[in-house]
Amino acid sequence: MNKKICVVGAGQWGKNHIRTLHNLGALGGIVECAEEVRVDLAEQYPGIPIHHRIKGALAVGYDGYILATPAETHFEKGKQLLEHGQPVLIEKPMALKTAHAAELVALAAAEKTTLMVGHVLLFHPAIQKIRELVKKDKIGRLQYLYSNRINLGTVRTEENVFWSFAPHDISIFDYFISSAPKRVHTSGGAFLQPDIHDTTMTSLEYGSNIKAHIFVSWLHPFKEHRLVVIGSKGMLSFEDSSESKDILFYEKGIDWIDGKPVKRDGPTEIIPYDRGMPLTNEIQYFIDHLEGGAEIADGRNGLEVVKVLEAATILLESEQSAPSDISALLSYSEDSSSKPNTRSTNSEVHDSIDYFVHNSAYVDENVLLGTGTRVWHFSHVQSGSQIGKNCSIGQNVNIGNNVHIGNQVKIQNNVSVYEGVELEDYVFCGPSMVFTNILAPRSKYPQRGSEFYLRTRVREGATIGANATIVCGNTVGKHALIGAGSVVAGDVLDHALMVGVPARRIGWVCECGTRLGPSLECSKCERKYKVTDTGLMEISG
Repeated sequence: MNKKICVVGAGQWGKNHIRTLHNLGALGGIVECAEEVRVDLAEQYPGIPIHHRIKGALAVGYDGYILATPAETHFEKGKQLLEHGQPVLIEKPMALKTAHAAELVALAAAEKTTLMVGHVLLFHPAIQKIRELVKKDKIGRLQYLYSNRINLGTVRTEENVFWSFAPHDISIFDYFISSAPKRVHTSGGAFLQPDIHDTTMTSLEYGSNIKAHIFVSWLHPFKEHRLVVIGSKGMLSFEDSSESKDILFYEKGIDWIDGKPVKRDGPTEIIPYDRGMPLTNEIQYFIDHLEGGAEIADGRNGLEVVKVLEAATILLESEQSAPSDISALLSYSEDSSSKPNTRSTNSEVHDSIDYFVHNSAYVDENVLLGTGTRVWHFSHVQSGSQIGKNCSIGQNVNIGNNVHIGNQVKIQNNVSVYEGVELEDYVFCGPSMVFTNILAPRSKYPQRGSEFYLRTRVREGATIGANATIVCGNTVGKHALIGAGSVVAGDVLDHALMVGVPARRIGWVCECGTRLGPSLECSKCERKYKVTDTGLMEISG
């Protein structure tokens, strides 16, 4: 039985979907709000139902939908289709906010239906071939990726060049590396319109020391779409804008011989691959996976792209000059009152309606301080860190590079929060308590950089008592209470009361801090709990 797909939106790119589906014999219907466009479509595609609204299409019932409306409508219309359990392919970007993209992914999972995103270049035969070569170790260990996407026009008035051009490259990098970037840095220039960047250069940092750069511009006198993938044994290059569209393998690189870098300059090879139309391949893949199982350009891939787009936009708007943790940036995107502090604050008191930094404290450049936060005597907040709203950073506190601290956090005197430590909202750190970030430090053998640091996470509402130690690589659960002087060497359950060396659980505590009795009902605030695999969970009634 032939599948019938309905295209929602008959703009420039929607027309491409309509034409391709028609050629495949799978065009079931069209949704288009503009009457004059509907008239033209009826002439071009006689016998194909054309609807004014999605509601009418849902009443007919199709096997799947392709959403090709303006980007600002993707979330609303995509949600409408997914709530009816419909398989849907949403053109890129799948949403304009990470929270909305995540909601669509969760909704598709809940409805057990297919969600794909129109990252059409993932279906380009050359991209498929390059990924195959990377996975088969043709270039050795993946090290570095570079792409540029430059042209003269088309200039957008509703989005910057990064949102317009870069989603293709972000999705390709995600497809090759099979993981999302951890850190991002971007800079650019807005020349034609205020606050709409025409050129950007973006750096992405992944795990395993993989780096990537994306350069996009709509102000260049020539068109070029080039991809370079560099590994330990060789390099691949593909220029989609070239006439030949060849994949080139360069047996080039740097080898270390007797402790010296030696250039390896081998032959260049043209890699054959099957030629085909990416959009046709994408649509056929969607049709083949209407019942599930889509792994290419799926909702996860679309979500990771939106994360990078949103994080990079935050950096562009704030003009930060250092790489930043993507998850930390996005946690601040929902708080418009948080702002970048780009001043060195060691010369005078900065006391404003936004935040307070004592004149003896140092706040490096490229730090985000939330509204109402206070940084007190002799403390130092290092570059790349983000601190939420209404936090209290006590005397002689050191906040390391790239640390993320939530809202309403209190850090008492003489505490160092090192890189790799994350504090969620309402965490309390008692005086002189200790975090670590390396299990086996050696002065003779320095272990610097995020790849060496083990992550420590202190979850919402947890309290760590004075002089306690949290060994790195562990998670302290929500509303847990760590007794003074205790040493935590493993994960801590939610609401656990921990004491001793090493710390052990001797009971449970309520969210308000009261120790609970056998009934697990708080005598102070009357909350009631039950035991779960992760600790305690509050119950109603």
